[in-house]
Amino acid sequence: MMCPMSQSQAYLPPGFSTITLHLTVKGASEYIQFLEKAFNAKEIDRSPMPDGRLMHATVRIGDSHLMLNDHFPEMGSPPIPEGTWPLRINLYVPDADAAWAQALAAGCEVVFPLKDQFWGDRYGQVRDPQGFVWSIATRKEHLSHEETARRAKQMFGGA
Repeated sequence: MMCPMSQSQAYLPPGFSTITLHLTVKGASEYIQFLEKAFNAKEIDRSPMPDGRLMHATVRIGDSHLMLNDHFPEMGSPPIPEGTWPLRINLYVPDADAAWAQALAAGCEVVFPLKDQFWGDRYGQVRDPQGFVWSIATRKEHLSHEETARRAKQMFGGA
């Protein structure tokens, strides 16, 4: 079930900042346990795939959110070099289309086309000239966890 957006809600999901770090790791569930131990992280949510790997998870450390997911090489994720953490920088903006155009004009290349996504964002990814990947997004729908999960099942199939 969708949660209707009120006029007072911002373009950001509740509790998020404009930029949020998102890590791709091997063993996301174990990494969350480490973050809980090392930095008093609090798990906010997780979206497991049928094989148990995490498609998405969010933790909060202090007043900041950190998003993470497992490595999915079968979905085009590049190998994770030993000792190096691949990352993407998530940028929430009031107008993803305008920010997208500005990023491309400045020399970014498209990694993942900007489009409306099942989790309620207008979202796409660009790579900057230094090689960092930026996820540009505007929250269009504030969805319950159940609605997001229903849409994910519909998109990816499965029970």
